[in-house]
Amino acid sequence: MSGTHVTPTPGRDHPGERAAADPVRLLAIRETPLSVDEVFAAVGDAAAGGTALFVGTVRSHDGGTDVDALGYSAHPTAEAELRRVAEKVAADFPVRALAAVHRVGDLTVGDLAVVVAVSCPHRAEAFAACRRLIDDLKATVPIWKHQTFSDGTEEWVGA
Repeated sequence: MSGTHVTPTPGRDHPGERAAADPVRLLAIRETPLSVDEVFAAVGDAAAGGTALFVGTVRSHDGGTDVDALGYSAHPTAEAELRRVAEKVAADFPVRALAAVHRVGDLTVGDLAVVVAVSCPHRAEAFAACRRLIDDLKATVPIWKHQTFSDGTEEWVGA
């Protein structure tokens, strides 16, 4: 991973500077539309000074070709793998609260495909933890994207 690396800071003097005992607040893979408000509310924590949120949306093109349709499917173990990823991020950073939801099924351009958020005592930690969460989710959770392009071609991503 390139970019800024923040070394996690294990417990400082004040309890609010440490990770929460159980920071994983919301994890789901669902067929229904996602809500940024739901995810943001799930990571609210009075001891958090920084909250980072990432929203992945279905775009109208990929690789220079217009996308007509898109569908996500997930392996039955996907939620368990999502939990493993979330718990690893929570163990590596002083996470106060963490949430991640991913959509499956048929989506249209503009739909929310994934929403993740992390709150930490400080913004740099929140940014780094959120980036790790989305990067590891995309790299390891068995969710596959099937795209149909306007030129009649199609492609599986992540399969």
